[in-house]
This record gives sequence, structure tokens and C-alpha cells, in this order.
Amino acid sequence: MYQPFLKHLEESLFYKFDLQKREIPAGLEVNVSERGRNPATIRSWCYESPQLRKIRYTYIDAGESAQIFNSVIYPSHNYDLPLLGIDFLSFGKVKNLIVLDFQPLFQDEAYQRKYIYPLKALHDQYPDLAQNLEMKFYDANQYFSRYLLFAKTDVETVATQVFAAFKDYLNLYWQLLDRAERLNDPEDIQRIVKAQKDYDQYSADRDPASGLFSSYFGHAWSEKFLYEFLFEDAVPLAVASK
Repeated sequence: MYQPFLKHLEESLFYKFDLQKREIPAGLEVNVSERGRNPATIRSWCYESPQLRKIRYTYIDAGESAQIFNSVIYPSHNYDLPLLGIDFLSFGKVKNLIVLDFQPLFQDEAYQRKYIYPLKALHDQYPDLAQNLEMKFYDANQYFSRYLLFAKTDVETVATQVFAAFKDYLNLYWQLLDRAERLNDPEDIQRIVKAQKDYDQYSADRDPASGLFSSYFGHAWSEKFLYEFLFEDAVPLAVASK
């Protein structure tokens, strides 16, 4: 269901950037689950470029029971850009949840004006995809922008409006990256390093997908996938509490 999204992301990335493969820990690139009635395959890709230190995306194909496309793009520590967050989930073609956002590293007004306000015009083009749904696992005021696309929708809307919004958000993100000032002051860089690490920790601690991964691929594999690939700068809670 989301293969056209993955294909568009890949084509855009390879056209625009000099990508190098980024190593995915052994055993995490692909996994196949035979649990339940519907076999599930999870496959991940990871790249880097001079401007983007980590580009990761993952696809879960469980046939008609589930189709999931997830991606986070982390800018180089020399840029204070938001992260680009993509999370599209469909279960049985009945429950379709889409999340698309520029995820801010900082909440001050200057930062919002620089990177988040440019989203408003795009956001206003897709009112059906901005449903102000309640967030059960996250604080909407932390690592999410006011122009987040967050909606429950149908298959037809996914193929049309969501795909159009996805391409528009991606294009605007590339434009902001092209215009972004490269930072070289060690203090600025350390501030960004910390902000991106904090994002990983916050996300790993709350990510509801870990339960989904566990149901398909088992708890041990899912924990490894969560902390060694998805949010590699996070520390597992059990380790952090020691």
C-alpha cells in the first residue's frame, strides 16, 4: 500500500544526494515472521550524505492485515533543521493512520519562525489530514510541530491526498535544507548533538510500535531493533536505571 511512497522517497534521495550506505546491525536489516495467519516481512534501509547523517526507512508487509512505512531523516550535526518524521500505518485497509511532520529540535520562537512557520501554507492545503487527534503516547508540544499532519483516513485518501502531501512536505524539507546555514561553532554542534540524542531517548521510551514489532518478531529482536537501529542513541530503560 505504501510502496509508491517508499519508491518516491528513494528516487528523491538518490537524485538529490550523494548517498552512502550506512551499516545496519547484523540481523536487523530483514526479518520474516511466520506467527499467526499472516506472515510478515520487515525490511529496512539506511543511508547517509554530507548533509544528512542518518536516513532510515522501514517497511512492514503483512499482506492485507498490515502495511507500515516508517522513516526518520536526521540532518548532519552541522545543521539545526528539524527531523523529518514519517509514519504511515494501515491495518486491514480499514484502519489507516498517517503521521507526517517536521519534528522540531527546539521550541523557541526564532526556531519556529525559521523552520516551522514555512509549513503553514502546505498544512492549510490538507485540512482533511490535520484532524487534531489525541496523542496517547507522546506530548504533542515536544518534537511535534503545530503543522503536523495526523489523521485517520481511508485507502483512497491515502493514495491521493496523503501521497500529494507526502511529496509536498518532502520538497519543502529539501528546500529548507538547501537554504540552511552550516554551523561550525563547537557549542552549536554540541547543542544539536544533544537535541538529537534527546529525541532518540524520548522516542524509544514511548514508541508504541515496539509492541507491534514484538507481536511479529519477538521481544528480544524488537528491543534490539529499537535501540540499535531505530533510535541508536537511546539507552534502554533497564540500562539507564542501573
